[in-house]
This record gives sequence, C-alpha cells and structure tokens, in this order.
Amino acid sequence: MGHQDGTALGWKGKEGLPSGGPSTHEINLADLSKGWSKQGGQVKVVKPPLPSPDKRWKIIDAKMRKMGYQPHALIETLHAVQESFGYLDEVALRWVAKSLRVPPSKVYGVSTFYNFFTLKPQGAHTCVVCLGTACYVKSASKILEAIEVFTKIKPGETTPDRQLSLLTVRCIGACGIAPAVVYDGNVSGRVTPEQATEKLKGYFSHAS
Repeated sequence: MGHQDGTALGWKGKEGLPSGGPSTHEINLADLSKGWSKQGGQVKVVKPPLPSPDKRWKIIDAKMRKMGYQPHALIETLHAVQESFGYLDEVALRWVAKSLRVPPSKVYGVSTFYNFFTLKPQGAHTCVVCLGTACYVKSASKILEAIEVFTKIKPGETTPDRQLSLLTVRCIGACGIAPAVVYDGNVSGRVTPEQATEKLKGYFSHAS
C-alpha cells in the first residue's frame, strides 16, 4: 500500500485538521487539548474514553498503558490497532492521537508513511477473519479459504465492484466463541465456512 490522501479521512494539510462539514468527524488540536490538564505545573493526562464497548479497544488500551501512554509508543500502538481490526480508520487515529498526546498530523503521517499500515478499506462492506490461536485451531484457515474462493480475492484486497474488502487479524479477543469473523464491525462467533460465505451472499445480492 502506498501513500494515501489525508482528505479521505477528513484530514487537511500539514496541520492535520479535518475538512469542514457537519458530517465530518472532526480532529483538531483544540479537541486534543481536552485530554490534558495542568496540576502544580505538571501536565496530567485525562485519558479519553474507549471509542466503543468492543473488547478490542481494551486490548489496545492495555498496550498503551504498559508504555505509560507515552508518544514514543505510537508505532507499536498503531500495530496493535491493525492487528485487532485489520486496518486503521479515522476513529482509531483520533483516539490514538488523544491517548498518546500526539498531534493528529503526526499520527496520520506515520500511518501513511509505512507500507505495513492499512487505512480503512475501500469496500462498502468489510469481512475480517480472526486467525488468532483459538480461532486457528478451530479451522479459521478453512473459513478464510472458503471466503477467498467465493469472493475471488485475497486478504487485503477489495472486490472489483468495491462491495467487499477482506482482511485478517491476529486476535479480536473473542476466543470463547472461536472461530470468529467480524462483518462490518459486528462479531460473529462459532462460524462455519458455509455460514461465512452465506453471510457474504447478502452483501452482493443487495448491491445487484
């Protein structure tokens, strides 16, 4: 993956600020400053809330906490986000910027500079197959193979009609319901190869 234009995420220019519009998720330095407060001349970090109840955010937050929410943890944190979700989207980038007290322009710059980071896929829908240990021993590889055959794409790719982007992650924290697949952000557990492809048929039938 090469560089991508920041405007795709609502970021604008070197200041790292988003373009306007009421529907845009705003990312700005004033917003970031809400996570800081001064006490006795020292800066105290007020940790931003998790973006959602999804367990994967807790896993990422735990990694940042281990590193003291320090700015130098940026690359490792972005790795954790991608390993958990399969890609970096606007919500994740904003949250990481606030949590680590890093300018949003730097977070976006790092996420687009390194080829091993992937911004939000271009497909109308996303299918993320978990390949963590618990899922793998319960035949997650067969689920992935069935999806590849059905969609004719590999992980990291999007179907020609841009209806579906296929991704894989290391672990989503849903080991108790392995094997798991995440469809458009919703986790489905104990999935079979047949169920996986049947779910995807609905995406393509609605588009036709």
